[in-house]
Amino acid sequence: TSSHIRVGILNNPSSKIKEDNTAIARGILTAFLTQNNSSLKSLLSKLTREETAKSLAAGTKIAKFLTSEMDNNAFEKKYNTLGLDIIKTHQMFCQEVLKLLPGQMAVVSNGR
Repeated sequence: TSSHIRVGILNNPSSKIKEDNTAIARGILTAFLTQNNSSLKSLLSKLTREETAKSLAAGTKIAKFLTSEMDNNAFEKKYNTLGLDIIKTHQMFCQEVLKLLPGQMAVVSNGR
């Protein structure tokens, strides 16, 4: 409810990291890197739906979920060039530093 909160995402996948099973994770990371707050919130709402995951798994391109107020060009350019190394780095951090098991979820907070 506060506009003074920062949110970040770390990926900790339980399966082998491949392009076809990281579409949502790469979409979320790309959204954080390319969109303003209102567009980011809108896109995150779409990408976290189960129907979206099924649609992407069936071959739908992620660009279908972008809206006209989003910076579509910046999103698509970054999405298409975002490698899997960033997700592998997230996974390594989660497991080596945070001591999470593969696929295990956690909330990390640094509040005042």
